[in-house]
Formats: sequence, C-alpha cells, structure tokens
Amino acid sequence: MPPIKGEKKTVANLQFEMVYENPYKYSSDEVLFGVFAQRKAFRLDEMEEERTKYFSKGQPCFRASPLTKRYGWGVHSNEEGKVAIFGAESKEYKAFIANDSIKKFKAMRSKRK
Repeated sequence: MPPIKGEKKTVANLQFEMVYENPYKYSSDEVLFGVFAQRKAFRLDEMEEERTKYFSKGQPCFRASPLTKRYGWGVHSNEEGKVAIFGAESKEYKAFIANDSIKKFKAMRSKRK
C-alpha cells in the first residue's frame, strides 16, 4: 500500500483506494479522471464538462501510474476494460505472468536511459 504522506492523500493513495477496494469496477480512464476530479474538488454539475476537457488533450495511461511505477503493483484489465491491482508477490499476479495468452506491458519508466 502506498504510504500516506502528510494530511493530503497522494495520487497513488487515491488510485489504490479506488481500485483495490473495487476490483474490476472502473476502467483505467475512470480511475484517472476520478482521482483528478477528487483532487480538484469539482462539483457534480461540473463533472461532464471537466471530463470532456480532461480527455480533450492527451493523458498518460495507467502504465504511468505511481502504483505501477513506484510501488510495483500489477494491473489487470478484464475483457470489459475494467481494472484490478495485484501485488507482485500474490498468487494471482504470478498466475497472470505465467499465462502466455495474456498480453503483458511494463510500467513506463520515469526517465530515459
């Protein structure tokens, strides 16, 4: 679990709570925008307009999430595009890695080599 730093939750904390507590409920886009909206404290009547604005410009995918990059969580997307996270030490994660029929992508690097 990502450590809590100070009083305000980090992006990693918010993403973790959203996905870990609700596996396969949200798509990666829903998680990314949900965390963005929560941090910006949008009102409900602003959400649709802000969502359109958010996705009108390029956004990094979930492979750039601090959950994958910094904390090493594995993300699995089901056939509906909904995501769940698994710790690298979990038997589910190991089963996904061993299954050759599942496409695997590494988290994005923070810096160029």
